Amino acid sequence: MKLTRVVMADDHSLVLQGIQKLLENDLQIVGTVNDGHELLRVVEQHRPDVILLDISMPLLNGIDACRQLMKSLPKTRVIFLTMYTDLSFVEEAFRAGGAGYILKRSAASEITDAINVVMRGGRYVTRLIPWEHSTTERRYTDANERESEKVTQRQREVLQLVAEGRANKEIAALLHVSEKTIDYHKSRIKRTLQLGSTAELTQFAIKHHIIGLE
Repeated sequence: MKLTRVVMADDHSLVLQGIQKLLENDLQIVGTVNDGHELLRVVEQHRPDVILLDISMPLLNGIDACRQLMKSLPKTRVIFLTMYTDLSFVEEAFRAGGAGYILKRSAASEITDAINVVMRGGRYVTRLIPWEHSTTERRYTDANERESEKVTQRQREVLQLVAEGRANKEIAALLHVSEKTIDYHKSRIKRTLQLGSTAELTQFAIKHHIIGLE
């Protein structure tokens, strides 16, 4: 029987090693990565059936990485494996194109349960989150959503790197553009969001789940 092909993404190597050990007899682990940019490269190379993806990832967070992956590989199933229990994270994960959501403190068997469900075309949410009691899958206010949508995908990438404390030169190298281009993006972000300081940009990034608090 053909094994399900899986790529795992988490910025903690010990977490990756532990999950890989649990799954390697039942699934084909074709790649493990520690940041969002590397995930895009590895997924394009291996084209897995399923991605196990943390939300809080350096360089490019899991939710934005999922959005990009769904454009190029819409049939790949993404399961978020994270510490975040708030329903707003679940809802944003699904809006980004995710098919499953489980917690790092979930039982190991839930990972394979989730994979089996999403491979059959279903949606899976861990039993540790009261998703079935949610009255709506859109808990964000319209105002918050409109505010987040003011920022383009590329600007979100720049914003995350700025909020991580990276210098313009490093950001330019990571995104393969000039420092002048990064300056342009930063000024556009500040003007669009009406924010002035790096601290305010960081607060916006946290509020809208562009960077995490792990």
